Amino acid sequence: MLQLTNIKSVFFIGIGGIGMSALARYFLHKGAKVAGYDRTSTALTDQLTREGAQIHYQDNIALLAKEADLVVYTPAIPQTHSQLNWYRQNGYAVMKRSEVLQLITTQSFTIAVAGSHGKTTVTSMIAHLLHQSGFGCSAFVGGIMSNYNSNFIAANNNVVVVEADEFDRSFHRLNPDIAVITAVDSDHLEIYGTQQGVEAAFITFAQQVKPGGIVLIALNAPIVPQLEAENLLTYHLFYSTADAYTYNLNKTSTGFNYNVLCNGQRLGNFQLNIEGRYNVENSIAAITVAHLLQIEPRKIADALATFSGIKRRFEYVLRTDKLVLIDDYAHHPNEIAALLQSVKQLYPDRKVTVIFQPHLYTRTRDLALEFALSFRNAADEVILLDIYPAREEPIPGVTSELIFSKIPNKTKYLYNFNDLVQHLQNHELEVVVTVGAGNIDTLIPQIKDLMLQQLQTL
Repeated sequence: MLQLTNIKSVFFIGIGGIGMSALARYFLHKGAKVAGYDRTSTALTDQLTREGAQIHYQDNIALLAKEADLVVYTPAIPQTHSQLNWYRQNGYAVMKRSEVLQLITTQSFTIAVAGSHGKTTVTSMIAHLLHQSGFGCSAFVGGIMSNYNSNFIAANNNVVVVEADEFDRSFHRLNPDIAVITAVDSDHLEIYGTQQGVEAAFITFAQQVKPGGIVLIALNAPIVPQLEAENLLTYHLFYSTADAYTYNLNKTSTGFNYNVLCNGQRLGNFQLNIEGRYNVENSIAAITVAHLLQIEPRKIADALATFSGIKRRFEYVLRTDKLVLIDDYAHHPNEIAALLQSVKQLYPDRKVTVIFQPHLYTRTRDLALEFALSFRNAADEVILLDIYPAREEPIPGVTSELIFSKIPNKTKYLYNFNDLVQHLQNHELEVVVTVGAGNIDTLIPQIKDLMLQQLQTL
């Protein structure tokens, strides 16, 4: 079996992915030589290069690292990739990202966070609470934590916090000490087939906790009645039937203030300085984990107050009295509905324009109606872009029109990605929310510049 201590050189195929780059940073921290391939240069690959990784952008066998002790690839890489096949044909140790995470976490005290949505925020919150309180942890997060400008935290203790991805059943490779489940909604139906298939996969994940381990799950998750975990805890924003919940919840100028009760114990008052009521519920999961680790409530509260959020999660790009631009990674209907509800609560008398880029053909096909209805209560204007394919090939008949035709909002537009900024010149913008897990964020600078130009005329 491959030993982590023997790995001196690692090659990543798809190094620019958010999960892959966290692993690359882990091995850089361990002193290994890190090299890799990706299709295009991004801000993340540029940062990895500055941190010491050697990255190229051509699928060329002449550029790969022949001295690699380990080759890591992402499932998004096609099986026809020449570098991947060269390594396989020449007997190298080739592993999926999830297999490497399994290798890292097997000998550690592991906190794994899974869920159809919310897992990145909860993972980062737990990591921050443990790090900031002095408890310490290494963390692998599926987003860039604003406090650290990174998706990886290093520590010298044997505690690991990891985001457990349900795509490709990757999370079934983990055997955590504490398993957190944030949501169990229909997604990745190209893998699981039905909602029942999704639920069965999360039940399997919950069953894989180590003996004596703990499962912490959102109270409204549909699998709660089916779980037979030895130590099962639930959390909710305010339902007192949960094991952990808030009371005295109040909106503040920077976020929310509230008290938390966990397992019958009052943990005191907490201040969360990011927006979104759903983030309060996310924080309850993180606070509960920290409490289970016997971190003092005051230290937990002090740490939470310094949590700055995650890039592309309710991220204010522009915030003035007249114009607001918010960017968010949401790519599931329930996420989008919760996001827009929070935006409308903040700006009830302002025109809210949402610009959504669907992510994946299969997700668009399977959830078209749900996406369409996610805009109905809180968006005054909906702008839909063409689908971002990511790892997928086009599916005949699957376009953004599937969603667009079902959107009940009266004011709606279907634009080509490359023409968006030009079209926006003809829109009266007030509060703009860009939404999606594709490359919509690359348009943010242009949208911001356009809004600043419009601000000068107001």
